[in-house]
Amino acid sequence: MQEEFKRYSRQREEILQILRRTSIHPTAEWIYFQVKKKIPRLSLGTVYRNLNQLYKKGDIKKFHLGTPFEHFDGNISPHQHFICRKCGKIYDLYLDLGKELKAKAKKLKKFKVEKIEIEFQGVCLNCLRLSR
Repeated sequence: MQEEFKRYSRQREEILQILRRTSIHPTAEWIYFQVKKKIPRLSLGTVYRNLNQLYKKGDIKKFHLGTPFEHFDGNISPHQHFICRKCGKIYDLYLDLGKELKAKAKKLKKFKVEKIEIEFQGVCLNCLRLSR
């Protein structure tokens, strides 16, 4: 399995670059249409395979937002997401919550926390302004 990560893939590299250049947390279909502009013979299956390889390797994040579609994030730094329930836009939040939450979990239940995923939901400032 590791061998597939070592080989260079133009498609995988293009997918990764597109994800790193955007902050919209796109779906595989959105990524497919972006990459297809540069690689016309690309298939949607190839995009899914490469997204899964990039995720397994730790180069991207993958998550669900209460929809049937997975969303992808090229920003792998520790951060949380805020999802607007009105417009569906996803925002990055950079809150340093990890240390405190890990310590509380360890103290309460003796868990060894390896990863924390926190998602915030509500109404974004733009939608709040529009509703006034």
